[in-house]
Amino acid sequence: MKNITFAAIALLALASFSCSGPAKQADYDLVIRNALIYDGSGNPPYEGSVAVNADTIAALGDIGAKKGKTEIDAKGMAVSPGFINMLSWATESLLVDGRGMSDLKQGVTLEVMGEGWSMGPLNERMKSEMKKAQGDLKFDIEWTTLGEYLQHLEKKGVSPNVASFMGATTARIHEIGYENRPPTPEELARMQELVRQAMREGALGLGSALIYTPGLYAQQDELIALCQAASEHQGMYVTHMRSEGNRLLESIDEVIDISLKARIPTEIYHLKAAGSKNWPKMKDAAIKLMAARERGIPVSANMYTYTAGATGLDAAMPPWVQEGGYDAWAKRLRDPATRDRVREEMKRDADDWENLYASAGSADNLLLVEFVNDTLKKYTGKTLADVAKLRGASPEDTAMDLVIQDGSRVGVVYFLMSENNVRSQIALPFMSFGSDAGAPTAEGDFLKSNTHPRAYGNFARLLGAYVRDAKIITLEEAVRRLTALPAFNLKIKKRGFLYPGYYADIVIFDPATIADKATYEQPHQYAVGVHHVLVNGVQVLKDGEHTGKFPGRFVKGPGFKE
Repeated sequence: MKNITFAAIALLALASFSCSGPAKQADYDLVIRNALIYDGSGNPPYEGSVAVNADTIAALGDIGAKKGKTEIDAKGMAVSPGFINMLSWATESLLVDGRGMSDLKQGVTLEVMGEGWSMGPLNERMKSEMKKAQGDLKFDIEWTTLGEYLQHLEKKGVSPNVASFMGATTARIHEIGYENRPPTPEELARMQELVRQAMREGALGLGSALIYTPGLYAQQDELIALCQAASEHQGMYVTHMRSEGNRLLESIDEVIDISLKARIPTEIYHLKAAGSKNWPKMKDAAIKLMAARERGIPVSANMYTYTAGATGLDAAMPPWVQEGGYDAWAKRLRDPATRDRVREEMKRDADDWENLYASAGSADNLLLVEFVNDTLKKYTGKTLADVAKLRGASPEDTAMDLVIQDGSRVGVVYFLMSENNVRSQIALPFMSFGSDAGAPTAEGDFLKSNTHPRAYGNFARLLGAYVRDAKIITLEEAVRRLTALPAFNLKIKKRGFLYPGYYADIVIFDPATIADKATYEQPHQYAVGVHHVLVNGVQVLKDGEHTGKFPGRFVKGPGFKE
């Protein structure tokens, strides 16, 4: 053996390699076989395979004998584009846990944030206020602009894609603070420039929330001016309207008027008719929106699939007592004369502000779900009526005391809507869907407070309870509304369809078993029925379990400039 030269050894190795023939190379990085493909178009599904290379869909349908490095057998499953959460509050939850498990396990691959308040642009005062307001979830604030925040998420690592509107309230706080007054011409010009900067960084448009202070201080001319700045960069305007109850129809008129005057496509956040006396208005609201669309006005809406909303006790108290921010609000609530006035106004149905306490009809219909103060967490899951009884005080005084003692607005679920209206809204062809919630994980700090079950079940509830069971719309139509429709409205490129050349955001779910499990009493329960999820071609959910991958990207709007 020692007489064999290195050259001979090399020849033997070459001969051995030649005899074995060339190694078989896979044709694709990943192949999903035996798929029932719902491509996002709204057309009936078809059978075939989905092939992926890198972050892109390479082929669909019949791919013959071609193989993938990784293969998934989707027999008996539906395969669709990833779902788009049109109203996400995962702004903080993704900073703490980038998996976004409650949404990921429902097939959500894009979180769209920015209802009135966005995570930028911030000044030093706003950063200090944000830090002070943190509750169970703690995080460092390592950004200033909205684009920097979204880049921070991508760099930190998130499983879903992320995008955001620029908050109209954020622009107002940045330049005016919490005062109830119109901006000066100089302030308005600076607010417009903040919107333009956010659009150049990749924001999707402008978002407003007009029942909360200080956002409700914005008059229509201010909103039009900000929308015009967004429209310059092909953005969209999306709004929590001034009223979803007593002035629902008038508020829709304002949305349409802003759309026309600012020349901007518009969407209504979480369309609803709040309060039993307003439930009959939903029919007229739908007619009004359909008529506007027939006139060529680009107005659409989104919703969540529940009869309760969730916000804070600020929505139970008049705006004047909240002017100046939380500290001023809490100080006023300590004054006996002010408390007398607030108590009476809380009981009164109002047209000049959105009184969700009155709309709910009773303190029994307010469920307390989130406290900052640990000594108050014992009330989590109790109604305001329950806590008032325990404390021997009126519900109105109890609400005021809780705001003072908690150091926050206190998280509350309000039971406001009718099941019939939820079903009729789902049937509207321009309706997309948003959770209006974070994307928590059912572990750790997230369990210190409750949440609305929509955080864990909004999309699975649509596909299970309303599509499969109630048959309100077909599955292919539901997939269109969760994917292609919002992608089109947002002007997002190469997402929302299963087409060659599109990004491989893909959901594989079982139409027969997909269902929500979260309840108001026990909200931290994952939905079932979603087996696999891919984001940008990377599998983030495998057999219902997270893979440890974080391929989510900052999805930029049409005005993005390098």
